[in-house]
Amino acid sequence: MATDSSTQPVALGRVAIGRGAPLALIAGPCVIEDRQATLAIARALAELAKTHGVPVVFKASYDKANRSSLGSFRGPGLERGLEILAEVRAACGVPVLTDVHEPRQAEAAARAVDVLQIPAFLCRQTDLLLAAAHTGKVVNLKKGQFLAPADMRTAVDKITSTGNRRLLLTERGASFGYNNLVVDMRSFPIMRAFGFPVVFDATHSVQRPGGLGDRSGGDAQFIETLARAAVAAGVDGLFLEVHDRPERALSDGPNSLRLSRLEGLLERLLAIRRAVEP
Repeated sequence: MATDSSTQPVALGRVAIGRGAPLALIAGPCVIEDRQATLAIARALAELAKTHGVPVVFKASYDKANRSSLGSFRGPGLERGLEILAEVRAACGVPVLTDVHEPRQAEAAARAVDVLQIPAFLCRQTDLLLAAAHTGKVVNLKKGQFLAPADMRTAVDKITSTGNRRLLLTERGASFGYNNLVVDMRSFPIMRAFGFPVVFDATHSVQRPGGLGDRSGGDAQFIETLARAAVAAGVDGLFLEVHDRPERALSDGPNSLRLSRLEGLLERLLAIRRAVEP
């Protein structure tokens, strides 16, 4: 799939994701916990980009509006969160991605970051998709856990109706009974046929939604297994939530990759990519 002529790469300044580009990495903590930790992870990712010559996009959320319980940590909020993300972009020289949950957030977020992400739960929210697309920024559209891959066609059409074709499609697993997700590798070529790069979210795919009662659990030990399979299947990029101490993370710790393990995993994934490239 990496050389499918029907799929055009998406440019983010000096970074490109898609046909003819190296395997991309979208990575960072689930949520901004504090400025210092966020910048530290972003600098580590920027160094990986230089060392391995891969496109790296830093990701973090200023507000996690879809947490399991009312008391869960949500982040610093829109204003302070976007200040931190803008600082990351300026200080580390990498493109930045963040979620938007409401149409009114799109314009403000677009001034601070390079990619607006539509959360999986919200992938059918027409007004949100149109607001994100109208900014002209790259939109990372996550496939809902409740949708078949082919059903993403209508969500894609909503975004492209604005004239914005700067679009990434991200697979993050499908609901399988209660508190569990599975990944259907057929999703990658099905969504790739829409003409846009496809990314695999290897960390949310091992999440156990609501599995710990008042919060989600996860099976982080399977991150690498699924990531290797997705790269062998030809995805254009990997999405990984990383944290220096997942056991202390304020959101999605059970399904986050320990930051110290990222470089080794990336090296193995790049080796697989070289092996499967035509």
